[in-house]
Amino acid sequence: MQLRNNSQRYGWISIGLHWLVAMTVVGLFALGLWMVDLGYYDAWYRKGPDLHRSIGILLFLVMSARLLWRWISPPPATLATHQRWEVILGHLAHWALYGLLFVAMVSGYLITSADGSSVSVFNWFAVPSITGHRSGLEEIAGDIHEIAVWSLIILAGLHALAALKHHFLDRDDTLRRMLGMSLRQIP
Repeated sequence: MQLRNNSQRYGWISIGLHWLVAMTVVGLFALGLWMVDLGYYDAWYRKGPDLHRSIGILLFLVMSARLLWRWISPPPATLATHQRWEVILGHLAHWALYGLLFVAMVSGYLITSADGSSVSVFNWFAVPSITGHRSGLEEIAGDIHEIAVWSLIILAGLHALAALKHHFLDRDDTLRRMLGMSLRQIP
């Protein structure tokens, strides 16, 4: 299989970025749900948020690279068997997923940096606050983060269901292309 996308298939870089982001988002969501119930004296009270923030910053870098790669190596053409409404909804869903991801990541960053603090990433480097101390920003960013994350998870679930629908009901190559499998249909 090729590294770059072509008109028929995704390349390994796009496939790898897709699944890396998907697993990271699910992991961050699970970690976020778990850590909101931690008590002050829990050993993970500080470790959980530090881990969540560090992975979130790295995800921002990966998503930036993913968008650059999408520009360098555009995705394959939609399958001819897809209905027009499926194509339109698919494009809207993909851009909504990208948008929600960036809203979630930026709002998450603002939750921590609203007091003027930098965000440490695994003690490798720190991302400084771009806002300085802004009273009330943490609460607003927290509300936006929660809405964006839940919207992202719901939309990602619908995205997965659509892929399964294409695979099992329509019996087309939509999911096979993103898994790097050989295609059933003749292009």
